[in-house]
Amino acid sequence: MTDVRPAPAGTDGGVLHTLFRSEQGGHEQVVLCQDRASGLKAVIAVHSTALGPALGGTRFHAYASEEEAVLDALNLSRGMSYKNALAGLDHGGGKAVIIGDPHLVKTEELLLAYGRFVASLGGRYVTACDVGTYVADMDVVARTNKWTTGRSPANGGAGDSSVLTAYGVFQGMRASAQHAWGDPTLRGRKVGIAGVGKVGHLLVEHLLKDGAEVVITDVRTESVARVVADHPQVTVVADTETLIRTEGLDVYAPCALGGALSDDSVPVLTAKVVCGAANNQLAHPGVEKDLSDRGILYAPDYVVNAGGVIQVADELHGFDFDRCKTKAAKIFDTTLAIFARAKADGIPPAAAADRLAEARMAEARRA
Repeated sequence: MTDVRPAPAGTDGGVLHTLFRSEQGGHEQVVLCQDRASGLKAVIAVHSTALGPALGGTRFHAYASEEEAVLDALNLSRGMSYKNALAGLDHGGGKAVIIGDPHLVKTEELLLAYGRFVASLGGRYVTACDVGTYVADMDVVARTNKWTTGRSPANGGAGDSSVLTAYGVFQGMRASAQHAWGDPTLRGRKVGIAGVGKVGHLLVEHLLKDGAEVVITDVRTESVARVVADHPQVTVVADTETLIRTEGLDVYAPCALGGALSDDSVPVLTAKVVCGAANNQLAHPGVEKDLSDRGILYAPDYVVNAGGVIQVADELHGFDFDRCKTKAAKIFDTTLAIFARAKADGIPPAAAADRLAEARMAEARRA
């Protein structure tokens, strides 16, 4: 996927210019939202409804400018089209961003106003949680917008999606092991996990049950302490820089912040496989070629971490955990198909994933 870029230096910038540049990404609709009473300023971007209503979360962030917010909404919504397509969902891609520091400006009145804007789209966009928004927030938004997922069980939702996210990443890792070593198991493999919050912690459990040796790190000492308390057999290292240089590391699982695979980290990475839950792991598009040149297999992040979006999509049909788990298990086959396409076309896995997603969307448009 090629992101929509800011206006080049020396050209007219601003929100309107960025909005018209959405043609680069083929977006169907972009809505600028403002509610004076609550102070709401938001952007809703619908990239594609070829496969069905656009689905994607609501990010609440203190953007440096309105242009930056529009740009983020454009790129995130486009990414959701690809993610939903490869997750096998009958949903296109959309995303919303609310401008402001959520710790300072988030109020019930603002969330209710936001819900009214989403509802005004008549179901073209279905919202959910993202950075800066939580289950409790979606419960509020749902009061003015029936096209809201990621709600609490008490309000008809499925609650925390970390269980299925971790399960999906584990399936992607099993597929990576199958492709790299001919066996869909991590038994006897050394796996390094950077970031052991809710998803990372659950991934540790899957790996230990599968017989892997697990090495962990996290900037939050309390997260590490919880994992060690539950699983004292794990090895703890000081930081990510130490983790990626670990001797004998077979798999590296970035499960924290984006940009984990960079010009600095890839040259020293000892693992032969990268498969983790973090979003936007590639610091820039050229990094995947660097991984490929070093013989490191990369499982595209938006493919393997799709368990969460599978869960929220299922809420629209009356959440059923077993049904969702069956869908998330298909991440194994999807990941293998991507590796096969990459090998056949002589391209990196991320490019192969994009081609497969684009093919599904194009087929839907022709139908």
